[in-house]
Amino acid sequence: MLKKGINFLLENSIILIAGAFAGLIWANLNHESYEHLLEFEFFRNTIIGYPLHEAGEAAHGLRVVNLHYLVNDILMAFFFAIAGKEVWEATLPGGPLSSPKKAAVPLLSAVGGMIGPAAIYLYGAHLIGQYSEISNGWAIPCATDIAFSYLVARLIFGQGHPAVPFLLLLAIADDALGLLIIAVFYPSGEVKILWMLLPVIAVILGLILRRRGVHNFWPYLIGPGIISWFGFAMAGLHPSLGLLPIIPTLPHAKVDKGLFDWVQMQKHDTLNAFEHFWKNPVEVILGLFGLLNAGVVFGAISEPTYLVLIGLLLGKPIGIWFTGMFTGKILKFGLPDGLTPKDLFVLGNAAAIGFTVALFVSTVAFKPGMVQDAAKMGALMSFGAVATTFIAAKLMGTKKYK
Repeated sequence: MLKKGINFLLENSIILIAGAFAGLIWANLNHESYEHLLEFEFFRNTIIGYPLHEAGEAAHGLRVVNLHYLVNDILMAFFFAIAGKEVWEATLPGGPLSSPKKAAVPLLSAVGGMIGPAAIYLYGAHLIGQYSEISNGWAIPCATDIAFSYLVARLIFGQGHPAVPFLLLLAIADDALGLLIIAVFYPSGEVKILWMLLPVIAVILGLILRRRGVHNFWPYLIGPGIISWFGFAMAGLHPSLGLLPIIPTLPHAKVDKGLFDWVQMQKHDTLNAFEHFWKNPVEVILGLFGLLNAGVVFGAISEPTYLVLIGLLLGKPIGIWFTGMFTGKILKFGLPDGLTPKDLFVLGNAAAIGFTVALFVSTVAFKPGMVQDAAKMGALMSFGAVATTFIAAKLMGTKKYK
């Protein structure tokens, strides 16, 4: 089962990397045609899409649904729904975050792994005198790419080492906090809070469907899901988070076996059926996301690139190690059996791979242009954490668990 799980992650990673690499090369070989790809237009309307800024169109409140909007604002909702599914499962009875004692150390370590990078980014922006221009990107280095970090941890620590499930729990908490940050700090427009009544209505409808014994996920998706997504879009919050409210309404098994448990994928409860159906399409969606968001010209490397990179490579491991040690040793919650302070530092380095979520936050933190491109380059270059993790493991004398 573990082999199947790793294969799934590898497949997911390869498609995403291929898309990002293709976008990077395309943008540097022919940037004009790459921009035409992003702006490929499906239709115009006055309700959803990116606002048009030409005088005539803007006066009529016209918006455009183009390829970039389709992927980033609509299709990525399924990626965040699956991420939200993992967070929700982990909090259910029997899940790895179901009790305060289980959750305390990885949760607070995740908080530290966000505070550290954000503090370094903001302080760096202040030092170079560009705080007002680039400070909005503080959340970019807070991200952890769960799939890539997991793979690196597995290669270094081996099967059965407590560092691997600890990193997964930390990444779940990081995902949950990241979703909250995007919702609160990065609205897609002027926030119109009354529209958030639609997600509330969607949740009520989802609960009614569950109470009536509906076990097919499509009614939840087509009814409450669309209503919730539309509510987020009209409220000015990022619509890619629009499916999250309906996830807890889908019927689910009472006990969670843990993240990436592939026996669970064979269950027929509604929530797992939803993930099982969408996991392969989401791989393709992530490939498209990489293609449409990683197209950065190499000349865009500038101060935001370095701040994102330093925040991830330095702030992540330091923040995770410090808060993990404080919670485990000073507050007496205790580190998991077999996990040493040195292991904690090494897995902190693995968590510094931001990539997918860091790339996404770059697109919502800054408007298209040189600053956004520079921040994206920092997210892409966070793959350097793979090398720093192996170096840290060597220096700390990490032994692969057999």
